Amino acid sequence: MTFPSERPRRLRRTKALRDLVRETDLSPRELVVPFFVKEGIADFEAVPTMPGVFQHTLASLEEAAKEAFSCGIRAAILFGIPESKDAVGSEASNPNGIVQRAVSRLKDAFGEELVVICDLCLDEYTEHGHCGVIKADGNIDNDATLERYREIAVSQAAAGADIVAPSGMMDGQVSAVREALDSAGYSDVAIMAYSSKFASTLYGPFRDAAECAPRFGDRSSYQLDPANAREAMRESLLDEEEGADILMVKPASFYLDIVASVKQATTLPVAAYQVSGEYASLVFAAERGCFDLPSAMLESLLCIKRAGADVILTYFAVDAARALG
Repeated sequence: MTFPSERPRRLRRTKALRDLVRETDLSPRELVVPFFVKEGIADFEAVPTMPGVFQHTLASLEEAAKEAFSCGIRAAILFGIPESKDAVGSEASNPNGIVQRAVSRLKDAFGEELVVICDLCLDEYTEHGHCGVIKADGNIDNDATLERYREIAVSQAAAGADIVAPSGMMDGQVSAVREALDSAGYSDVAIMAYSSKFASTLYGPFRDAAECAPRFGDRSSYQLDPANAREAMRESLLDEEEGADILMVKPASFYLDIVASVKQATTLPVAAYQVSGEYASLVFAAERGCFDLPSAMLESLLCIKRAGADVILTYFAVDAARALG
């Protein structure tokens, strides 16, 4: 006699059967590769806390992008590290800034075949390392920061960016960026909003790579409390109302419940950022013999996709794309 409880195993007996009923698939076209591009270096430099990740020159960035493209990846997000920083992050909106030159170079090399996304923030460009303009009392000046975001968005769009990604978690940042882009004639440039960006401990290696650790305090006054799921949903839906084209959850693996909730609440594409700490923890654990890294890498990305992400930003992008064939 066959019991109903035995039926699921029939479809797990062989790989061909498992593939036949597989519910979730991952492909390179859903992956976005992050790149760090830095002024004032002669050659690309390794990031010690993120094995396999580099600070690039413009030339090495182009070569790295070509490698990613050859693996089937069709999108990259850029983070810039300028030679000079000041209180308001002037270099972020410099038409000849490092990210603007990087965008132009990639668009010259790939045209419309590669989606070029620009992180839109101030932390990499300010001497204090915060994501906004600081008032005399040490707090963020939200309105002054929005003015800077408007200028940065237009500058990035003028350089050729396909998508700008405001990441500072300022109130009204999406509507401010949308209005600036539309007014400047860049209504075709999309916005990927860092809508649910949590004040996570997992950003440490990124801050090494982007050289943007805060010089004082932390970012808890503007990034989300990791305890607050309902607030994350409010932020995401507000960004949708303000004109976002893609909603992002960051980090990814610790916040799969948020990814799933956002996916259920919107018809917009949902992105999830597998951040530097998630990446580094898997790499370093594998180096200690805890598990097989390629298997853990693919499992982590598959679970992010299963939770509802349409787009995954990950430092594993190239390795994952190769593994996926």
